[in-house]
This record gives sequence, C-alpha cells and structure tokens, in this order.
Amino acid sequence: MKLLRVGTAGAERPALLDAEGVLRDLSGVVPDIDGALLADEEALGRVRAAAGSGELPVLDAAGLRIGPPLARIGKIVCIGLNYHDHARETGAEPPSEPVIFFKAADTVVGPNDTVLVPRGSAKTDWEVELAVVIGRTARYVESREAALAHVAGYAVSHDVSEREFQLERGGTWDKGKNCETFNPLGPWLVTADEVPDPQKLGLRLWVNGELKQDGTTAEQIFAVSEVVRYVSQFMVLYPGDVINTGTPAGVALGEPEPKPFLRGGDVVELEIEGLGRQRQEFKNA
Repeated sequence: MKLLRVGTAGAERPALLDAEGVLRDLSGVVPDIDGALLADEEALGRVRAAAGSGELPVLDAAGLRIGPPLARIGKIVCIGLNYHDHARETGAEPPSEPVIFFKAADTVVGPNDTVLVPRGSAKTDWEVELAVVIGRTARYVESREAALAHVAGYAVSHDVSEREFQLERGGTWDKGKNCETFNPLGPWLVTADEVPDPQKLGLRLWVNGELKQDGTTAEQIFAVSEVVRYVSQFMVLYPGDVINTGTPAGVALGEPEPKPFLRGGDVVELEIEGLGRQRQEFKNA
C-alpha cells in the first residue's frame, strides 16, 4: 500500500493511493498514520480491506498539500557515509561500522514544502536517502534476516545538511543536520510488502533541473537489514521511528571548487524508484 497524509500542516488526514493511482480518504477507517497504526495488525487489515473494496471516498488531489506520510515520529536515526561512491567522492575511508547520528523529529516537513536555508549558511547541501520506517519494536535483533520483519515500510527522505555547521564549527554533526525544515519526507509510506528488495532501488536528485545524484541502494556499505540489526544493539527502535540510510555520490560537498551549495531560489527534486518524488523550493530563513 501507498499510505500518505494530506491537508494543511498540523491538520493532515490519512489517505492512500490505490492501485489505479486514485487518491482516497482513509479518515473513516483510521484516525492517522503513525506508529500505533503500523504496530496494529488488525487496524492495518482494515486498511487493506478498505483499499481492496474500492469504496473509499475519492479525494480531489488538485491543490491538496501532501504532508509527511508519518505522524508523531519518535526518533530519526541517520546513517552517515553509507555508500561506497559517496565515501570516495568525499575522500573518506569507508567506515568499519555504521556511523550513527540523529535528526530531531521536528525537522520533518512535507515532500513539497518550502525548505529554509539557515541564516548565516554558505554550505547548504542536498542528500537523497531511503528512509526505513519501523513497524515492530526492535531490541537486540539477532540476525539480518530477522531485522527486515521489523520494517513497516519505506519512504523518500531528503537529509538536507549544512556542511560548515556540520564539519567546521566543532562538536558533532548535529548542528548541520537539525536546522528547521531539514528533513522533507514522503510523499508516501510504501509498505514493505511492495519493496521485495530494498537493495535494488534507484535514487535520483536534480538541482534546478540538473541531475546531481543518480545512484542505487546496491552501493550501500551496510544494507538495510544490517542497519536495523546494528542499531537495535544500541537503542530500542519503536514503531514510528525512522532510519535515514545514507546518500549516494553527487552531493555539493563532493564537487570541485567552487562547490554549488544551495541558495534561496534553488529548486531541488528527488525520487526513489517506486517510492515517489519530492520537489522543494529553497528560501532564505
């Protein structure tokens, strides 16, 4: 299923995109799309039955804002330097274990919402990423095979980053990752049954119409299954948590000088095969 949330910010209602690409209202079946829903097999069964019935009310998509596909996100765990080609372009050694950092849930906005270039920023960068949405509590998962059973679905994530804040201002990466609006998510949460192999997904990103990133999750250093297993050894992953799994080559940081970092007025578009497309206009904060 392709689950999403539509409406004005803070007042989104649940919806789904059916097999024919028709937008349908789910608000009469479930109150929202969140961790509680993803952990409730009975409720998910009702959603599947309603989707299959063809009787859900049709929504007019014209002019309707698409919000983040997941409400009340618990935490966003991010994996750095997780693509072989991205490590090469930045001159970094591939890590021997996954690099973990966090983004605050309040950085999440809709897939087509405005993204703000922070005040004082000279090095705002783009990163298309596969987001993993947790559907079952993951605690000390023993194997990669078992790890995928804890995944509810997948989404497109834009891990916007400010490289000076991240790398040149001391401390950890957090300052460059948690600026306002720095995590567009969606348009859909695609349930795991529709993504048989998360290591066979193409990722692309354009800036002002120019293709910048054109990669595949096959280049990941640590596969989705290993990321979930590994992270669960250090923290409990709950339904409604999100893992951003890293970005392929093609970021501004990896380009020769003068690096084409983002400015107000730039337009970024990104997509992942089968998971939908985002478009953001960047404006100065």
